[in-house]
Amino acid sequence: MTKLMSFLRPYRAAAILAPLFMIVEVCMDLLQPTFMAGIVNEGVTAGSLDAVWRYGGWMIAAAAVGLIGGVGCTYFSTVASQGFGTDLRNRMFRRVQTFTFRNLDQLTTGSLVTRLTADIVQLQNLVMTSLRILVRDFFLFAGSLTMAFLINPRLALLCLAIMPLLIAILYATLRRSAPLFRQVQEKLDRVNTVVQENLSGIRVVKAFVRAAFERARFGRANRDNRDMAIRAARAVAANVPLLTLILNAGIVAILWFGGHLAGTGGLEVGSLAAFITYVSQMAFAMAALGNLIVTISRARASAVRVREVLDTVPDMQEPPAGATTGAAEGEIRAERIAFEDVSFGYGGDGDGDALVLRGVNLTIEPGQTVGILGATGSGKSTLVSLIPRLYDPGRGRITIGGVDAKDIPSAQLRRQVGMVLQQAVLYSGTIRDNIRYGKPDATQEEVEAAARAAEAHGFISGFPEGYDTIVGQKGVNLSGGQKQRISIARAILLNPGILVLDDSTSAVDLGTESRIQTALRERMQSSTRLVIAQRISSVIDADKIVVLDDGQIAAEGTHDELLARSPVYREIYQSQREKEALYHV
Repeated sequence: MTKLMSFLRPYRAAAILAPLFMIVEVCMDLLQPTFMAGIVNEGVTAGSLDAVWRYGGWMIAAAAVGLIGGVGCTYFSTVASQGFGTDLRNRMFRRVQTFTFRNLDQLTTGSLVTRLTADIVQLQNLVMTSLRILVRDFFLFAGSLTMAFLINPRLALLCLAIMPLLIAILYATLRRSAPLFRQVQEKLDRVNTVVQENLSGIRVVKAFVRAAFERARFGRANRDNRDMAIRAARAVAANVPLLTLILNAGIVAILWFGGHLAGTGGLEVGSLAAFITYVSQMAFAMAALGNLIVTISRARASAVRVREVLDTVPDMQEPPAGATTGAAEGEIRAERIAFEDVSFGYGGDGDGDALVLRGVNLTIEPGQTVGILGATGSGKSTLVSLIPRLYDPGRGRITIGGVDAKDIPSAQLRRQVGMVLQQAVLYSGTIRDNIRYGKPDATQEEVEAAARAAEAHGFISGFPEGYDTIVGQKGVNLSGGQKQRISIARAILLNPGILVLDDSTSAVDLGTESRIQTALRERMQSSTRLVIAQRISSVIDADKIVVLDDGQIAAEGTHDELLARSPVYREIYQSQREKEALYHV
């Protein structure tokens, strides 16, 4: 919690002014009982109307000054808390952008959304509460106790007698409730995860008529969150009533002793009334502190979760500054790619039965077109994901132009690798903005040239708004083939030295796919192209075809070479020919 408070430093002026304004308001509130005592003792009891008017005027003036203090505190505490939350959220978001895919696998999307939103809101509330209510309650309690001592020290000692018990109750409640509120946030993670999965896959839900199942799944997560929230609330439920009971018992004792003193002339009636008012203010402040336990407990739990994100170290380390990287900064060119005894498992090591890739040795020469075939789960997508260091191999190494990929700054490496993923990802905005996502300063001519190469210019021009057509969330207003072609255009626009097409033409017909492949060969002759495909026809003209089987290279060579010597390749080829023959019957 203390470390996160460093985000308040840019707003230290507001964070200092807010309590100062609140102290002004509290001081004015503390004067009110004294003025009231003056009205009773010097005005009502003595029959002096002038005293009533004088003290009444001071009460109004004090209330006006207190109003200014309250407004000033609210303004500056809002500035400090909102600035704190904004900066913390920015820092967390930037931190998440540095995470590797393995880090993101461990911190789920739903959890990160909760931490970036609800958890930071809890911390913002704590800052706001601390600068306003906590300051007010503390100084109101301390000031009321001081004024009570000034009126009658003997009665004030009764207040001090119950303080240790009150503090013990507050501390015990905080210790008991903080872990429970952390579990509440974790249950909220699950709710957000279920919602995110449901909304992103709503078409699948409707297609398979699984709405009832999804409602039940969400209901379980929602009930778990509710039950944990009730459990946490139950842990603090007795806090305020218990504090109130003890404080009221103290007030009764004060009334008894104070009444005795007033009856014997040891204390004026107005002073007794003022004393009781100060004791009531102390009781109010202590009860308010009891209510703040919930805010503090939630914030402590959220602080742990936020710190977990900020303290997470990306498992992919950047090379030291000044390391030799081969290609110059900003230079994009084809390079020789070599996999040297590469093994990889999503569990993080390079050994064991859970490996996706095992002992892969593969060399890809500059400018080659390499097709990658294999059954589902054979490791095709994993293989190409290692090139731009979306993951690092558990064992072995990958070199780009003779340089270990780990020795190349990730930003520089990824600028040389254009990837078109199997699942086309588009963002809300125009088609033009999506195509030039990796090159924001691209001209309209460059955008159109890339779209033509990806066979996208035709359908884009058919829209009333053309390239200014707004793409709905995740490209909802486009077909699967259209989204894939826009994704291909986005990669082509970068003119990368290495282009990876991960089954990126699965939603287009064979004729369109053939024209895209022809355009790529003509436009990107100097680029190295890796094409993952399900259809052999998509890679039949490749310079080299790599066949993966259970994470290992089963065969590699040209189409003719593989037909001659690879049983696995022949089996795939024959099965696809039979399917095509059946299709044309």
